[in-house]
Amino acid sequence: MAEKRRRKSRMKTYDAPIIAGEFKGKPVEIPSVATTRSSKAILRESLFNTLQFDLMGKPFVEVFAGSGSVALEAVSRGASRAWCMERNREVYDILRANVERIAPGRIETVWGDSFVEFERVYRELEAGGERAYFYFDPPFAIREGMEEIYERTLKLLEHIAPQQCEMAIVEHMTTVDLPERIGALKLHKKRRFGKSTLSYYRPVEPDEA
Repeated sequence: MAEKRRRKSRMKTYDAPIIAGEFKGKPVEIPSVATTRSSKAILRESLFNTLQFDLMGKPFVEVFAGSGSVALEAVSRGASRAWCMERNREVYDILRANVERIAPGRIETVWGDSFVEFERVYRELEAGGERAYFYFDPPFAIREGMEEIYERTLKLLEHIAPQQCEMAIVEHMTTVDLPERIGALKLHKKRRFGKSTLSYYRPVEPDEA
């Protein structure tokens, strides 16, 4: 426990409140480190204005979760449950503390490489026959081991079957053009926020296949 406190004390953080729903106003602790970032409030608000009541009662998966701010917002607004994946141990400790403080029992936190852990979470959804919302926020910083971050993210998206997907959303650098089709998913719309863009993908309809 003392070691956890020492790890956390070395990391600068700030608070960002949940925007709406059951946990409106509750502060989410956000780590201020180069390996993660919180989605801007205006971006999150736009995302959930798009999803609105369609999210009610549906599972939500936040890949590359960081603090878990997006999944916490989703659960606050009615998602049945959520998963958050984070590989940075210090950031994961903050993520887990946020979940335990705000929405205990509603979000499963997963420590590990998202590219590895995604398969386990996906199989769990598949076994339950559930259609989920998937949110991908790969790190913007191109550093060692991250040169192919978008290519690897597209591989995860290609793996998603229509019967398991309500929608997949990718937060990415505006300078990166994602394809119109990724596996069984088709680009529905884009929303730009300066350096960041949200691309929304829906399962391809049978007549579009």
